[in-house]
Amino acid sequence: MLPLTLDHVEFSVNGRDIIRPITCEIQAGTRTMILGPNGAGKSVLMRLCHGLLQPTRGRVVWHKAVAAQRARDQAMVFQRPVMLRRSAIANVMYALKLAGMAPVECRLRAEDVLEAVGLASVAERPARVLSGGEQQRLALARAWALGPEVLFLDEPTANLDPNATRDIEQIIGAIHASGTKIIMSTHSLGQARRLGDEILFLSEGRLAERASVDLFFRQPQSPEAVSYLRGELP
Repeated sequence: MLPLTLDHVEFSVNGRDIIRPITCEIQAGTRTMILGPNGAGKSVLMRLCHGLLQPTRGRVVWHKAVAAQRARDQAMVFQRPVMLRRSAIANVMYALKLAGMAPVECRLRAEDVLEAVGLASVAERPARVLSGGEQQRLALARAWALGPEVLFLDEPTANLDPNATRDIEQIIGAIHASGTKIIMSTHSLGQARRLGDEILFLSEGRLAERASVDLFFRQPQSPEAVSYLRGELP
């Protein structure tokens, strides 16, 4: 599917520009972190890439991928995941069933991925009674089970305590190691350093800077990034 090309992508609502013209190409392999202050357009940009929103102008283009394949080969996990009214393992199996996997294979794959994220002991527990950290791990398991080529993560640890955050970061690392491209938004500069290879920095809907993680934190090039790293932007 990759590279993913954003060709002069814009998005407006009621005359207000949320995403100003953005042109860039996102490659395979690297872990891409999207940083920026509140209201910079991080979540909207990810939804445009994922296909949940359509650009007002411009194009989002996957490399040599028809629409049906594109939908199967990418997944997204939100800050507050939606849990179905069924057990943890049934949540994962339902996603696999929709993808066309046979029932026996669904069960085996679901068991494997729940083991991988540390939820095997609560597999039969209703998903909606799990803790916030457990629900986020389940959401990651549900997405990972599909074997996506690209996984979008929208601030997946924003509402979690440090222990739960550490668990989620370890799972994200494992997903990346399995060959899935990670594109993730975060407010945590430490998390971006730990998990990222490159930074896309947004400011007021614009792509103000793109750089490797090391260069961005050591020598930011844009005035907006300098102010943000100093804590001078909201």
